[in-house]
Amino acid sequence: MIIAEDDEKQAELLRRYLEREGHAVTVVGDGLAALDAVRHGEPDLLILDVMMPRADGLDVVRVLRAEARELPVLMLTARTTEDDLLLGLDLGADDYVTKPYSPRELMARVRTLLRRSRRAAAGPETAGAVDADVLRVGTLVVDPARHVVAVDGEAVDCTPGEFRILAALAAEPDRVFSRQQLLAELHGFDRYISDRTVDVHVMNLRKKIEPAPRRPARLLTVFGVGYKLTDPAKAAARASS
Repeated sequence: MIIAEDDEKQAELLRRYLEREGHAVTVVGDGLAALDAVRHGEPDLLILDVMMPRADGLDVVRVLRAEARELPVLMLTARTTEDDLLLGLDLGADDYVTKPYSPRELMARVRTLLRRSRRAAAGPETAGAVDADVLRVGTLVVDPARHVVAVDGEAVDCTPGEFRILAALAAEPDRVFSRQQLLAELHGFDRYISDRTVDVHVMNLRKKIEPAPRRPARLLTVFGVGYKLTDPAKAAARASS
């Protein structure tokens, strides 16, 4: 596991918490060193500060995703940099924690990301192991207990925020949710959030669950109101009847 944080005290605190849970930890203090550490190791997670010397966290995420590296990235960001965190999610960060943060909260996020990463590595068979409590909207499957999403039998990797929004929509197909209602699903999870946060999550979800994200068939915008999740096959049947 890699911590990229130029604040030495914060980095040392995180290192101690992670090592206490049995993780091997490498600490670096700038973005270029973070890239080098990822390229020369096999980390299972990167904890990445946004504001760092030489290359900032956003540049690091951009480069890693351009290189098709799929390791989970947990970004650390200040409350006043909402634009940065939204851009970070859009670039491919898996989750974020806002400063100041509780180390226990951060450890909980780390555990969630690692569990999700291991499930994804296990293959789509894991996504198929669902029970009666799963939510199904056409060929989209959401399993809240296992934090699993699948489309057409293929596992889909969602961040915790994306999952909460998708699960809320899947629980009531064709119901239109306002942005404020979806924000309520993130309450207590994203502490500093806005309507734009919901829009970014929706945009990223479309990239993962839609065959053509710019022409969504599942996760639809209801202009002036909000969003809804629908079964494309049923919608097509209704339109042709």
